[in-house]
Amino acid sequence: MQIEVTRDVFRLAQVFTISRGSRTEAKVLTVHVSDGEHRGRGECVPYARYGETLDSVEAEIAGLPAEFTRESLMGLLPAGAARNAVDCALWDLEAKRAGKRAWELAGLPAPKPEITAYTLSLDTPEAMQAQAAKNAHRPLLKIKLGTPDDMPRLEAVRAGAPDARIIVDANEGWSAGVYADLAPHLVRLGVALVEQPLPAGDDDALIGMERPVPVCADESCHDRASLPGLKGKYDVINIKLDKTGGLTEALELRREAQARGYGIMVGCMVGSSLAMAPATLVAQGALVTDLDGPLLLAEDRDTPLIFDDAGVHPPEAALWG
Repeated sequence: MQIEVTRDVFRLAQVFTISRGSRTEAKVLTVHVSDGEHRGRGECVPYARYGETLDSVEAEIAGLPAEFTRESLMGLLPAGAARNAVDCALWDLEAKRAGKRAWELAGLPAPKPEITAYTLSLDTPEAMQAQAAKNAHRPLLKIKLGTPDDMPRLEAVRAGAPDARIIVDANEGWSAGVYADLAPHLVRLGVALVEQPLPAGDDDALIGMERPVPVCADESCHDRASLPGLKGKYDVINIKLDKTGGLTEALELRREAQARGYGIMVGCMVGSSLAMAPATLVAQGALVTDLDGPLLLAEDRDTPLIFDDAGVHPPEAALWG
């Protein structure tokens, strides 16, 4: 099997800021796998929060043996960006080899469009209200928060988009005290879900705490091995392929999490349509879909995903799967 890795950079439409910093471009790795006749591809976004860099992820992929399968890959690389890109490329390769779509190979029904969140970057209350007003026509807005002084931002976004469904992502930026103080206001302002309010590894304070709005594990949940540690803390999990290490584990994580009673959110890093394409399969019927990465870009792949009033559509075969 031949593996080729390239580095691609996509300019963002505007500066994107979360509680951990800002960026103006998305730096991704694109993996192509070939059997000599067919060629599949996948994309990953190395994430510094998880100790990943472009160099480290590329080195992980370079260390793979000459021959392996999608099944054996699970034991060759840990959950993370490197395995994600290779796993998704293998799904694409298998689909092209079989002359079928990836969801057929996975035994899934044909995917349909899913309403996706649109993310408002962390900024001043005035700027976030302007962002909200500009995007008030969208049915679902996601607000990036995570500072000790987020109440004015919440009020501003709700004022800017009075009818939109709103979810909040604190990106581990709150303390237990800040979250407890904000919780009743989240209810008052009609927030539908709160994502990762406390730091992963320091979220035991959620046990026994009132959760009037569903709380979603993001940084605290990577793959199936994370599930036992979430009990009593979270109501929903955020499945991202760059965390699970690909579509294969993501589908298994969804199945096991649902069996344990968790709601499903499907999210993404800031990447291109190629990164989102496999995740559209996992997002079918999810409580929340957050696959807006391409909407934040100034440029995208050829044959990009379609976003319209129906939501994010499944990929064309020319893009992936």
